[in-house]
Amino acid sequence: MRLDRNFANGRFIEPASAEQIAVRNPATGAVIAHVSGATEAEALAAVDAAALAQKAWRKLPAIERAGYLHKLADALDQCAPAIGAALALESGKSVADATNEAIYAGQITRYHAEWARRIEGEVIPSDAADENLVLHREPIGVVACLIPFNYPVYTFMRKVAPALIVGNTVVVRPSNNTPGSAFEIAKAVEKAGLPAGVVNVLAMNHASAEAFCTHPKVGMITLTGSVDAGRKVLDYCKANIAKPSLELGGKTPAIIEADADLDKAARELVASKTTHCGQLCTAIERVYVQESVHDRFVALLKRHMSAVEFGDRSKQPSLMGPLVNEASRTSIHAMVERALAAGATLETGGKVPAGDGFFYPATLLANCRQDMEIIQEETFGPIMPVVKYRTLDEALEMANDHQFGLSSVLYTENYRAAMKVANGIEAGELYVNRTPADPYQGFHAGWKRSGLGGDDGKHGMLEFTQTRLVVMKY
Repeated sequence: MRLDRNFANGRFIEPASAEQIAVRNPATGAVIAHVSGATEAEALAAVDAAALAQKAWRKLPAIERAGYLHKLADALDQCAPAIGAALALESGKSVADATNEAIYAGQITRYHAEWARRIEGEVIPSDAADENLVLHREPIGVVACLIPFNYPVYTFMRKVAPALIVGNTVVVRPSNNTPGSAFEIAKAVEKAGLPAGVVNVLAMNHASAEAFCTHPKVGMITLTGSVDAGRKVLDYCKANIAKPSLELGGKTPAIIEADADLDKAARELVASKTTHCGQLCTAIERVYVQESVHDRFVALLKRHMSAVEFGDRSKQPSLMGPLVNEASRTSIHAMVERALAAGATLETGGKVPAGDGFFYPATLLANCRQDMEIIQEETFGPIMPVVKYRTLDEALEMANDHQFGLSSVLYTENYRAAMKVANGIEAGELYVNRTPADPYQGFHAGWKRSGLGGDDGKHGMLEFTQTRLVVMKY
C-alpha cells in the first residue's frame, strides 16, 4: 500500500503528525493508499518557502522560466506511466486514459512555456505631450492552486504552468480523493530540477487548507470545484483581498434542432454524459429537443444509453467507470428518484447496482420540465434529462433560465439558428455540432454561478498577472 509524503521547498518532507488521509479505489471501495496530512504549520511553511522562492523566480527572464517548464513537460512525459498508474487506481479510470491525461498535462505545460516571449504590456497615449504611459504585466506572488478529483493531473498543470511562466510560485492542494497522482507529478517537478519552493504539493484537511489560503503571502487562489467550494474560497480571499479565479459548477444544455444530424448528436451526447461516469463540469446535463423529432431522438438516446456497460476499467477499459465515492452515488440516485416522483419517465438505468464499487448506470429521463430539480441542479453523474420544446426561442430561453453558465451545445445545420444561439446563449462557451472539450488555446470561463475568471489560452495566462502603470515625464 502506498504511503505518500508531502512535497515542500524542493523535497519530500517527513510528516510532522500522525494524521493520514485514506485513499480509496472507487471501483472496489478498497483503501489503496495513505497520504500524510499536512499540519497547519507545514502548510504555512510551504507558503513561506514559495514566497521566498518567488523573489528569485520572478527575476528570471521569462524565457528561462520557459526552459524549466519545457524540462518539466519532458519529465511529465517520462513519468506518465507512473502518474497514470496512480491516477487509474484512485479515480477508476483506465490506465490508458489516466496515462493520456499525464501526456495532455505535458502538452499544456509546453503550450504555456511558449508564452515566454508573448507576455505583453501596453503603451497608452497620454494627454500630455511630454509623458508616456506604460502598463506592465507583473506576477502576483504566491498562488494557491486547489485541484479537483475528476481530472486532477491535467488540471494541476492547467493552473500551475501559466502561474509559473509569468513569475508566480505555487502551493498545490490536490483533492483528497486523488492525491497519489499529484505526488507523482511532484516527482516530475523534482526530476526537472525546478528551484526549491517554486512548486509545493501538500495534501491536507480543511483546517490546514484554510490556514494556508489565508496566509498573508498568498496573493491569488485558483479553484476548480463546486459552487459551495467557490463560496468558501471567496471567504478565504477576504483575509488578504487575494484574487480569486473560480471554475465552478456547470449544467451544460444541449439544444437539438429538427434539422440536426440526430444519429451523430445522440452518439456524442451519450459519450459526453458517460465519459468518466459523467464527472465533467462540461458534460451534457440537460437536453432540449425540438418537438417534431423528440420521440425519435429519445429513442436514439435510449438505444445508446442502454448499451453503456459499467465496471472496473482496470479489467475492461471499454466500460464506464465508477463515481468518486458512495456519497456521490447516494446523492445522484436521490435526485433521480425525486425526478420520477415529480413526473419524469425512466427510459433506462436509475437503479443502484449491487456489488463493490461506486457504480451507477447510464440513466435517461424523459418528460422532464424546466422547473424540476434534475434540470436546475448539477448531477455530476451519468444522468441525462430531456425536455421538449417548440421554437428555438423557447429552447434558448430555457437554456438561459439557469444559475449556471459554463458551457453549452447546439446541434443544427442552419447557420441562422447557430448565429442566434451564439449571440444569445448565457454561457462562457458554445459548441456547435460537437460536445465540449476545452481546447487549451481557448478560454474556459463561466458566467453566473459557474465562476470568476477562467483557464486556458492567453486570457487564462493573464489571470495570473497584475498590472503596474508607469507614468513617465520627460
